[in-house]
Amino acid sequence: MIGTVIVLTLVQGFVYAMLASGMNLVFGIGGMLNLTHTSYLMLAGYGMYYFTKDLGWGNLPSISLSIVGVILLSILIYRFFLDKVRHHAETILLITVALALIIQETMLLVFGDYYLSTARLIPGVIEILGVRVPNQYLLIIGVTGVLFIILWLVLTKTKLGLALGASASDSEVAGLVGINTSKTMQISIGIATFLAAVAGVLVASLWTISPSMWLDPILMILVVLIMGGLGSLKGSIIAAFIIALVEVLTQLFVPNGVHLSTPFVMIVLIIVLLVKPEGLFGITLESEKL
Repeated sequence: MIGTVIVLTLVQGFVYAMLASGMNLVFGIGGMLNLTHTSYLMLAGYGMYYFTKDLGWGNLPSISLSIVGVILLSILIYRFFLDKVRHHAETILLITVALALIIQETMLLVFGDYYLSTARLIPGVIEILGVRVPNQYLLIIGVTGVLFIILWLVLTKTKLGLALGASASDSEVAGLVGINTSKTMQISIGIATFLAAVAGVLVASLWTISPSMWLDPILMILVVLIMGGLGSLKGSIIAAFIIALVEVLTQLFVPNGVHLSTPFVMIVLIIVLLVKPEGLFGITLESEKL
């Protein structure tokens, strides 16, 4: 049973960490809380369904087109709807919620109010230390682990990472030294959407694809961001696994736990905030937001 808890926590935690890290990256650089974020996961899931089931394409072209298409859409949304108002937090919240609902209703019109799913990218099961682990789970753990290493290297070892870090620390000063803060925001949006789209492709065969698919994840990701500390990527990753562990333990060991996991998560969030109101790694306690 312990092995099952570990595997499920790793899978759920990595998915939450990918979504939260992208969302927190955008917030850390531009102070923008983009509530459309998990809609990109949903769109990637629908993309996989449409290309593999309706058109009969193979996995590789379906994955590529789903991810690229969602990234392009997110950049267009930023350019035309969010860029000019990115410094107005309340406006951003309202616009991104409205956009998420528009995307939801569009998927409802196109695909109907049905619960869909796709075939697993890697079928089959492998036994590890007595625990039967689906190959799809191992794929999620492996891909997300590699992506986090690449993200860390980009943010800490490249000129792009330095530019993103400078924009996060002080966008006005970054602009004075020649950094195009609008462009860095577009890049951060692209990175964040890439992570969300990859998550959508990976969970399309595990989660139910539906027009409301974005709602539960956005709630959990907001909890992760608040618990970990807004602006802290490290906090997002740690909080993601804490929340995943609480969900898994509740669902496995608490009667009717599937319906009680969210209240238990909220209880843990309240306890953390009572002890550390700024979150586990809030930016008020860090010298760097990233």
